[in-house]
Amino acid sequence: MRIGLVFPQTEIGSDPSVIREYAQAAEELGYTHILTYEHVVGVDLAQYPGWRGPYHVGHQFHEPFVLFGYLAAVTQWLELVTGVVILPQRQTVLVAKQAAEVDVLSGGRLRLGVGVGWNEAEYIALGMDFHTRGRREEEQIEVLRLLWTQPIVRYEGRWHHLPAVGLNPLPVQRPIPIWLGGMSEAARRRAARLADGWMPQWRPTPELRAMVDELREWVRANGRDPAAFGIEGRLTLAQVPRGEWLQDVEAWRELGATHLCINTMGLGLPSPRAHIALIQELASMLGLSGTPRSG
Repeated sequence: MRIGLVFPQTEIGSDPSVIREYAQAAEELGYTHILTYEHVVGVDLAQYPGWRGPYHVGHQFHEPFVLFGYLAAVTQWLELVTGVVILPQRQTVLVAKQAAEVDVLSGGRLRLGVGVGWNEAEYIALGMDFHTRGRREEEQIEVLRLLWTQPIVRYEGRWHHLPAVGLNPLPVQRPIPIWLGGMSEAARRRAARLADGWMPQWRPTPELRAMVDELREWVRANGRDPAAFGIEGRLTLAQVPRGEWLQDVEAWRELGATHLCINTMGLGLPSPRAHIALIQELASMLGLSGTPRSG
């Protein structure tokens, strides 16, 4: 099981030197990947009484593709993962271009996690339809893979019309791996049909184990190999008693997760560099070797 880190988006600050220090520390300590959340804009709470979303305009988010262009230059082998880009609120061909560029500049280190999101205000701000997002995402995935693998693409779909166009340069990975987030049955069935892996957000409970078993059956029913289908677990430290952190790691391993991402946000750490100190402590707890891992 490959163990990575959730980039502490809302707590890392905006000092490029600290961001570089964090990523390089993660690589040197032996973590295999960095995963980043995304939001393009947040709402003004004064204008949204009763807002229940987990994020608003007061939460900082670095833009994933620009961030990964920077991290590609300051790291050597760390996998760069979005978890997730809200695909239906973005222009598909532009996402294909940005992802391909990150993959080229990083030497083939991008894994694109995508999802449909929950924030309708963000869709409105970006001029996209919130209510067709699930169906549109399915067509987007098809278009992305065509653009990443063919020099010229002719495509006519419900939402996309590509009149003999292509990307240049194409990515190193052809295609770039696409993983899906989302806990709903619709999202999991979509992942089973279309994705290279799934990114659940719950703890590894018996209920989640049943969902993973069900998902693997759906993968098999779609004529695909469950052994080749990835699972990216999530360990949000703030939601788990400290004495159970390693138990959750082992529970994910027993569940058959191929990847695990550790989230250090929400613990009340006093500074961005406190996140670096914590991932150093965690690396020791986990027995990470600090040796680059490939594959």
